[in-house]
Amino acid sequence: SIQQCKQGKASNANVGASVETESTSHRPQDTNIMSTPSNPGYESIPAVGEQPMELGRDPSSGSDNSGESDNSNSGGRQNLGRILAMCASAIVLLLLAFLGGRSSNGKAAPSKVSTGDGDVHYLNEAVPNRLCEIYHPSNNFRVIQTSLGEPSKQWSEVACIHHTNNRKEPSQQSSYTGNSNDGGYAKPSAIINVDFTNVAFPKREPILGFGGAFTEAAALNFNSLNKEGRDVALELLFGRDGLGYSLGRTHINSCDFCVKSYSFDDTEDDFTLDNFDNEVTHDLHSGMVDFMLLATKTIRESYPAESEYGMRIIASPWSPPAWMKAPTLDDVEGALHAENMTGSAEPVCIRDGVGSESRYAKSWALFFSKFISAYSNHGIDFFGVTVQNEPEFPAPWDACAFDPKSQGEFIAHHLGPTLAKSHPDTKLLIFDHNKDHIVKWAQYLLNPDNSAAAEYIDGTAYHWYAGGMDRLLDGTQGAPNMHRMISELDGMKVDNSHLVLGSEACHCPSTGYAGGDMGIAWARASRNAHTILADLAAGSNGFIEWNLILDSVGGPNHLGNMCDSPLLAVPHRALDAQDIPDQLDFETAGNPFGRVHGDGKTREELNAEGVPAKYLDLGIVVQPMYYYVGHITRFARPGSRAVHALVDSSVDGPKSRTFRPKEQDVPGGGMNDLARTGIEATLWPCEGSTRQEWQLNDEKQLQVFGHDWLGVPTTSCLGKKADKDMGGLMLTTCNVTESKSSGYYEVVPISEKHRVNIVLKNSKIDSKKSCLVAQPLRNNGGAYGPRGGAQVNIGSCEQSWAEWVIDPSTGEIYSTVYDEFGGEVCLTTGWPFLQVGAFDSSATGKTANAAVILNEAGESANYVLKNKDKTILTASIPPHSIQTISFD
Repeated sequence: SIQQCKQGKASNANVGASVETESTSHRPQDTNIMSTPSNPGYESIPAVGEQPMELGRDPSSGSDNSGESDNSNSGGRQNLGRILAMCASAIVLLLLAFLGGRSSNGKAAPSKVSTGDGDVHYLNEAVPNRLCEIYHPSNNFRVIQTSLGEPSKQWSEVACIHHTNNRKEPSQQSSYTGNSNDGGYAKPSAIINVDFTNVAFPKREPILGFGGAFTEAAALNFNSLNKEGRDVALELLFGRDGLGYSLGRTHINSCDFCVKSYSFDDTEDDFTLDNFDNEVTHDLHSGMVDFMLLATKTIRESYPAESEYGMRIIASPWSPPAWMKAPTLDDVEGALHAENMTGSAEPVCIRDGVGSESRYAKSWALFFSKFISAYSNHGIDFFGVTVQNEPEFPAPWDACAFDPKSQGEFIAHHLGPTLAKSHPDTKLLIFDHNKDHIVKWAQYLLNPDNSAAAEYIDGTAYHWYAGGMDRLLDGTQGAPNMHRMISELDGMKVDNSHLVLGSEACHCPSTGYAGGDMGIAWARASRNAHTILADLAAGSNGFIEWNLILDSVGGPNHLGNMCDSPLLAVPHRALDAQDIPDQLDFETAGNPFGRVHGDGKTREELNAEGVPAKYLDLGIVVQPMYYYVGHITRFARPGSRAVHALVDSSVDGPKSRTFRPKEQDVPGGGMNDLARTGIEATLWPCEGSTRQEWQLNDEKQLQVFGHDWLGVPTTSCLGKKADKDMGGLMLTTCNVTESKSSGYYEVVPISEKHRVNIVLKNSKIDSKKSCLVAQPLRNNGGAYGPRGGAQVNIGSCEQSWAEWVIDPSTGEIYSTVYDEFGGEVCLTTGWPFLQVGAFDSSATGKTANAAVILNEAGESANYVLKNKDKTILTASIPPHSIQTISFD
């Protein structure tokens, strides 16, 4: 059953806990995948934490100052400039190599440099991390970075050597001397292949944008700031120097992130809604209306080219007035209707159903129309509405349940015709729940043979939650379902204007500031960025965060369901604060997860941890997730399109991988925080990390090891049956007394080329049909292509999809079935550490191209960025970091 979507009671997500030191591997001592270790314990190896070496560059000039300029003067001044530039480069590089360069085995970095031909040559041992070198003529080429290693330098520009003199393209790609394909570096380089001319979904609508929710809680916290703080918050969220949010969401009537439940017409059986509050007085007094107007003004002033639509806000109901709802199990026996707006009857909450003669359903549809009109009178024209927030969940807060059939009938008989007549320009979006059932709802509601609602539907909204009580699974599930969704729209011949929009995402419980653990706050930021990139690659049109701003503990919420947000209002920390308590009157939850650790830190301590003091002095906590999301929202502006992009293996595979250098068997990357029950097993290019390390244990289970965000050791095993909602195999418990869902596998050699079948033994199906197989993604993998996240399943042993190679020394299990698309793919827990998303923004009038590189690993990663097989950048990304590369 669907569990509480954002309930904050799961002990495994206690944000106040400390994270243990990361390790590069958590493998048992015996690494032979074909046998069981004699000691099944964990072996911790400290993570490598190298930081990238930077070169001096004037960020205001838009071009590099360490190399030649295409516009240099002729004659003697040109020669003198070259000599001075080469000397300066040599000195800087020599100092950096001496101070910062160390190979993974601890040997000294090169100590000598020659620059006679404009190239830089290191003469001794290899250093681990690449310098940033640009091989593209654009003077507007920038590399922007946010890194846990330098948390107070958010959105900082990485200094690069810019080769503007038509320098010959390097050979995979380095200016260091050496014999290997990695140019003599101690660490291999991932090949990041991008094709900015290859738009993933050219016929579908482009990216609408990104945003957050204007809840009552957000408005109250926004207005708790002083005038300067409010102005800065607006710029941070909607301005050109901030996130540039252009999407929003709000609630029709109350939601859980309100001080209490409320409705705009509480008059029982007022079917014509004569007593509807056409001023939406509650939303005016709470500041919600004004917050939306100020946001719209800010985005229009910041992005004049986008002013035709300003803020595109969708409205979602949590619950009708209680008098419209059927009684719930909590109501007294014989009650005519629900006593409260909280909770819901199932399968539909409406008092007399949703048939064509339902008076309450008709009145509820009219309620939508009057709400839209009321806001329009205040200057806010909603872009769209969703039929119901989380219709599958009869939540303990404001709720109203539907199933696909009843939602279809409500649309066909009531809501669709009402909006078509009164608000024809307002889009109608279905579902508005988690990815596990997005395809099921679309198949029913968008098929005219099933539902007369199809003609009224403009899009599908979805949430990022996993459901259940494991909060660390939020944002991890459903990527293959997103590909299925886009493919299903194609198959049903749904119009290409149909939107697929992420409408809610947040981390629970509480906030990173309250928990005080920097590592967890950074992990939350990384999860946000991963999910946005994965969704856009699958065909999503945008992403809306939940609350725009909350208080220090993640409220107010009238059910105590505290969650996180990018900005937090802490007016008691403002420099001009006088007699302001740490919690204002609207917050009644107290400190449900213990003391607020952030309040116990000085502004200097917080600034050093990446919470800028300049904003804290105004009463605003800007959290790491804000900056991570900004690496995407500032560059993939509305009108942008996802293009083909994939992080591929280093060229010397399988001998070496991105996180596993040559002659090293132990996978790298740090702790595998995805080795937990509920994670999907997928196939990605091999990176030599702990996320791609498997062991066949004594029980003949395929087992993985890791730690969660709290540093608690975790282990899971590959299941035996595809999940009915996700469509592929998932990780499950290895404990056979708890569950019999894990598979027992036998490795069977099938050829002289070291190919094997991995045969499921605890199956009732014929063994010839019980092999582990690669299962292609629908949608051809979207922007990632066929090798980017394919699933695994159980199927016929007679096809190439069932052939695997097992490396007993490294724990890799890989398939060559996708060789024609670029190379082997490794069995992966969830997704790799190193990821990319790329966008063509030429239609927006902004910088034409942007690539976002995300490194979730506890180690740095070298990479070579290629556009259509031509190298445009070689660089390194530090541990727990995100970079955006942009250029014309």
